[in-house]
Amino acid sequence: MQAAGSNKAVERVWRALSAEVREALTVGMTPTDLQTLLLSVARARAQQVDAARLMRQWSEDRFVRPAAADPRRLAVLDALLWQHLPAQFEGVVLAPVAPLGTCAAVAGVDQNRIVSTVRGSEVVSDPTNALAIEAAQRRRRTNDDIHVVACHRVLRGQRFHDPDAAAHFELLALVSSGRDRGAHSTELGFLQLHLRTWSTLLDETLGADAYAMESTTFGDQQLKELITERLQPGLPRLVENSERTRGAGYYRGLAIRIVAGPDGRQHEIGDGGLTDWTAQLLSNAKERCLISCVATERLLAAMSSS
Repeated sequence: MQAAGSNKAVERVWRALSAEVREALTVGMTPTDLQTLLLSVARARAQQVDAARLMRQWSEDRFVRPAAADPRRLAVLDALLWQHLPAQFEGVVLAPVAPLGTCAAVAGVDQNRIVSTVRGSEVVSDPTNALAIEAAQRRRRTNDDIHVVACHRVLRGQRFHDPDAAAHFELLALVSSGRDRGAHSTELGFLQLHLRTWSTLLDETLGADAYAMESTTFGDQQLKELITERLQPGLPRLVENSERTRGAGYYRGLAIRIVAGPDGRQHEIGDGGLTDWTAQLLSNAKERCLISCVATERLLAAMSSS
């Protein structure tokens, strides 16, 4: 059996276990029995923790350290953003955790980048994934388009090139889902709604000259022309970024990016694009889904420097 993951540390741990134990842990045990085992291990280890160890982990573990943002200023910003969100987006208060595999199953994200729990769940690492599941659930009950929004603090397990980068941060996320109506009309409508929403929110917080919104179509010439003809005239901060390649496999045909700074191009504060997540969740290739989000603490920093 091949060990989960590919790094040497993971392989070393798996090699230390017998074949029978590896088999039991990965496929032999029922999910309920595995959860019972892991909970008992966690309980036994928790009983060994003392005050000194708590203090040491609080100082050394990037997952548990408090954020650097001023909570009063962040709360004021959050309230302002919610105040100016259009009524089409229905607010959702997400749970701190999502089903295990929420990101891996539909977005192909490596589970090593996610903080998994022993209860068959994972800490939310991206609210757009969880909102896509909620949107799919609602789409089962209606033929109408669904637009949902959440402001959520996420926790991510990947290592950053910058050791001082935050492991947890807040994202304001929008997700729209609906049935394809042909000629890119659904995608274009969702894109217009999201970009106009971000334009309104950023005008209110940063000012109209302190940000830019970029669109990249990965080979979809028709969608590119529609954006140029129909959206750009009404969105003066929207520009085309034909050089972007990041996210070409993650997004389906279109990515958007929001940057802020004195020249509008210095700091990335938001990202998004078309996905096939609700199409997978509903087993319906006609389903269309657009996601986008802004990191509120990055927005707060950009407001301070503008």
